Amino acid sequence: MNVSPHAPGSLGAAPTAKQMLDYLGQLDTWLAQRRAELDTLDAQIIATNRQAELTADMSLAMALWQAAKTRQNLLLSTWDSGRVAAQELERLSALIWGRLDTTTAQVASLQSMAVSLPEAGRLCDALVAQLRTRLNTDPNATALQMRLTDLRAQAERIRDQLRLEPPALAPSGQAKLASLTGRITELAEKQTRGGDITGSLSALEIEAAKLERDLIVGAARRREGRDLLTKVREERTELSARQFAVQTLADQARAAVWPAPAEQIPQIEALGPVPNTAAALTGYLNRLSELDAQLTAAQGRLSQRLVERDAAAAQLAALQTKAAAFGGDPALTELAALISARLATNPVVLPAVQQLLGAFAVEIDFRAQGGQR
Repeated sequence: MNVSPHAPGSLGAAPTAKQMLDYLGQLDTWLAQRRAELDTLDAQIIATNRQAELTADMSLAMALWQAAKTRQNLLLSTWDSGRVAAQELERLSALIWGRLDTTTAQVASLQSMAVSLPEAGRLCDALVAQLRTRLNTDPNATALQMRLTDLRAQAERIRDQLRLEPPALAPSGQAKLASLTGRITELAEKQTRGGDITGSLSALEIEAAKLERDLIVGAARRREGRDLLTKVREERTELSARQFAVQTLADQARAAVWPAPAEQIPQIEALGPVPNTAAALTGYLNRLSELDAQLTAAQGRLSQRLVERDAAAAQLAALQTKAAAFGGDPALTELAALISARLATNPVVLPAVQQLLGAFAVEIDFRAQGGQR
């Protein structure tokens, strides 16, 4: 039976170039054979008019295959016909063991599922085994020994997956695995005695596939939850620092300019503590985004008032340059000194300064047009 290849390396440990070459060849073979079998199963589902019963699992298997195929394309691009150094091998390892992009999959069960390439392959294998058995289209239906061997291999994969389970959930999974392995042994012994195990074996294959699928999905969703919690904590820390900075800016604006915007700086404490469920974390993340937008808007309004004060100072300098052409006109000198004094006070009464600047500009224009005082 065609099964997804064992992936080299691990998170943080890059494979060798030789291991990567072997894996890419095995992955290509698996993808081709698995797609051919999926097409055959899909045709069988349609021919037997069992779409309502089997389309969900078939769609999920196809979506997993497509996600694996898309990741293979990235692997091949990075592999670049073997022109790889240590950095590229690390990137290849990250592509193998990192989360696949499943956001485009049109299957609710797969969307946003944090599965790696090896997990997607194993989950696809489990689904295909389940579909094959339910359709009774196993190409090796008479090779019962081979099916028992595959079941033992699946039991070992389940055993490995159980090591990732949290302590509270592990006992239940271990009990199911113990029951599974015990029944495999019973069926093997019954076959040795000449008994018919076809029906029991099919039921056990479906049960094993479901158990492996549930474990992989559960691990992926827990990892997704941990990633979401980390993201929320990081964004909350960043927003807390921004909140302090915007509050400081508000204090500075009130001290420097009048009138300053009457800003009520949003407080991150109003959101409450970080929740511990995926649904609540998603809502909390949305509220953090809203708070971020509010802080950005407040920062813009406060900064604009300080910009207007600086623009007034720049305008005064430009007008003083024009006034110098009139040889130290006492009225102009007095007006410039008054504006400079008003700009030097804290807070700067901006409307008054802007009116004085307007008067200064008018006086200069008056003299430029030949007027006399």
